[in-house]
Amino acid sequence: MQHVRPAIVLTLFFVVFTGFAFPLAVWATAQLVFPAQASGSLIRDAQGRMLGSALLGQAFGKPEYFHPRPSAAGAGYDAASSGGTNLGPTSAKLIQGFLQLSAAYRSQNELAPDALLPADAVTGSASGLDPHISPANAELQSARVARARGLRIEHVRALVAEHTEGRTWGLFGEPRVNVLLLNLALDGKP
Repeated sequence: MQHVRPAIVLTLFFVVFTGFAFPLAVWATAQLVFPAQASGSLIRDAQGRMLGSALLGQAFGKPEYFHPRPSAAGAGYDAASSGGTNLGPTSAKLIQGFLQLSAAYRSQNELAPDALLPADAVTGSASGLDPHISPANAELQSARVARARGLRIEHVRALVAEHTEGRTWGLFGEPRVNVLLLNLALDGKP
């Protein structure tokens, strides 16, 4: 009995500490220090309706919008089914998919059949939910978006430049453009 009581007390202590107290402290700290990020970086319109999250990509297919990179998550940008294709580099299905995506991208953006494309124009991210595209991808789509909206190309390029994020802390990652934020700016929303 002298060993059972301390074992039960320690078990209860660690259940309360690791199961309740510590997670509550982390949640409270996050809400105080990073409230927007802790709540999912949600973007809302002036009426408070949720438009999306700056952290999760979503499909845009109309010509007047910038299109995200391809997604293999479920039926495309399905947060409940995050994941890539898991096809290997020698997979005929993967290569055929690249060729089809390349042809479709060039056609949508009225590019020459041999135009070089940025990798993110024809490849999905590992999660299938990446909200960003490269500045090169955005540049190739700018003419289509400007034509579809009846805007000057310079205006669209200025919006792309305004919404291009640099490397994290000037060191990590690559410059990127958040597709949702850019498309909301085109629509004149926050």
